[in-house]
Amino acid sequence: MAAQYPNDRPLSEVVRELSEVEAPTITLGELISAFGASALAGLLLVFGLACALPLPPGSTTVFGLPLVLLAPQLMLNSPAPWLPQRLRERPIATAALKSPFARLIPWLQRMEAVSRPRLTFVVNGPGRRLMGLLCTVFSLVLILPIPLGNILPAATVSVFSLALIQRDGVIAIAGYAFAAASVGALMLAANLITAMLRTALSALSLT
Repeated sequence: MAAQYPNDRPLSEVVRELSEVEAPTITLGELISAFGASALAGLLLVFGLACALPLPPGSTTVFGLPLVLLAPQLMLNSPAPWLPQRLRERPIATAALKSPFARLIPWLQRMEAVSRPRLTFVVNGPGRRLMGLLCTVFSLVLILPIPLGNILPAATVSVFSLALIQRDGVIAIAGYAFAAASVGALMLAANLITAMLRTALSALSLT
């Protein structure tokens, strides 16, 4: 049983339509309207997957900024995404969205094929807020210039978002595993950077 999307369509179809928009620009408000009742989790999923893709440098910052605004609203259990009117009316070049959205469609279709409502208590109430908190933390990580540091955090945000859309507690549990792996990878990266800085400082002090 699939989750309900605008006109009972899966999210992959909504994204497909957005990738085929012929208008030169689309606003964030129009994107929110396109996702309908699943707008908050749907936008988190799409922007999270976009951050996980091998896109040009700086793309994770562009796609991560909306996540920083949207993820805390999930933590606060907002029923629909809120953005300042100026941001809602801000135009986005559809040419910049076509390629990432087209690449997202197969991933969305695979995710939708293996998910369904189950263990729904995991994605309700406190569980939803906890996932929102973790998504907020990882969204902040995504806008930082950390080499190869975007993949696991972006995947975590995407998995949690899918779990909320499909009301799938099993996928939410998988999201917590991704979150733990993300924390471990970030700690490892921090230790490596610290060690490199210490080595560089030691080398400078000997010269």
